[in-house]
Amino acid sequence: MADFVLVAGARLGSWAWDEVVPHLVAAGHDAFPLTLSGLAERRGEPTGQQTHVQDIVDEVERRNLRDVVLVGHSYSGIPVGQAAERIGDRLARVVFVDASVPADGEPFVAEWPDGGAAMTATIAENGGFWPVAAAAHYRGHGLTDEQIARIVSNSTPHPGGTLTEPAVLARPLDGLPATYIKCTLGDPEPGDDVARLLTNQGWRLVEMDTGHWPMFSRPRELARILDQILIDAPAK
Repeated sequence: MADFVLVAGARLGSWAWDEVVPHLVAAGHDAFPLTLSGLAERRGEPTGQQTHVQDIVDEVERRNLRDVVLVGHSYSGIPVGQAAERIGDRLARVVFVDASVPADGEPFVAEWPDGGAAMTATIAENGGFWPVAAAAHYRGHGLTDEQIARIVSNSTPHPGGTLTEPAVLARPLDGLPATYIKCTLGDPEPGDDVARLLTNQGWRLVEMDTGHWPMFSRPRELARILDQILIDAPAK
């Protein structure tokens, strides 16, 4: 059995995992959904990208977790990927759920088609925050109207510095034991950076036929996949 640390993407908090956690617990795991600094109930706390990395490391160390599976969704793949190499032998596996992956010296916005220019401008226009997305942003991702309303009403503006500050990696991600969960609805192929990482022995690809927020659209299926992660993982 594993200790799952679950970190949702931009604008979200620990509440995003409410429908996943019971299934993991029922399967015999411990699950610790984490709200990053500056979001949800931690809104207003000063933060940067390295603060988010430290949030994750501190959660593992504070709880003295072992056999840790770090799960990062969307933006949170960036701090989770950095935290994974910093928790040493506590790490069993890192899971990227339709997530960005960090590259040393590169910010989250670097992967955007314009290099993040539009997002950087939006952050500047909104007092240093990436504003909450409208309901239309979530259409076409396998979500019900009720699910979309819940996401929008519970989201908080995302601290902009975490999106524009560069990642810091001591070594490439190639050597990590990792699983990438690709949500294929509307965007079936991993990006080039993920495709390259998937050529490494310790990396594995799992596909889900749903949109970018599977913790809402397919929580039971996502929990089942997470439950099988260590059983199905390739040998190191």
